[in-house]
Amino acid sequence: MFFVVRVRGTTGVKKDIANTLNMLHLNRINHGILVQDNPSYKGMLQKAKDYITWGEIDSKMLVDVISKRGKLAGNVSISEEYLKENTNYSSIEELVNALLNAEIKVEDIDMKPVFRLHPPRKGYEGIRQSFNEGGSLGFRGDSINILLKKMI
Repeated sequence: MFFVVRVRGTTGVKKDIANTLNMLHLNRINHGILVQDNPSYKGMLQKAKDYITWGEIDSKMLVDVISKRGKLAGNVSISEEYLKENTNYSSIEELVNALLNAEIKVEDIDMKPVFRLHPPRKGYEGIRQSFNEGGSLGFRGDSINILLKKMI
């Protein structure tokens, strides 16, 4: 499972890339989403690689992101009481394991697909270069967890 974060804004974005970002629900800077590791999403990520960064999220960081930044309809935070009453999961850890194993989707538990994150502490490395060149854009592998730790 990948976590995707929008790094750059809307100025000068080509129409087809803007449509891809809208399909990914990445309408603003510092918004993040969870996507499955499948060919259709990989194609979308490659198309928008000059405006986003993504990587493979681990379970510990996903627990932190959902507990601190996960929202339900009505802008209500996700709690373990809600999970016990309305889902088959009794804790956020069980929910995260189900998400990472692709047993459920984010929409199945009425959670908003977008996580609104803070800008990273100490800022981005550079928003016009790829991660391999010392910037912030594109695929970053496990280093997405370090970026997310700065943003939640």
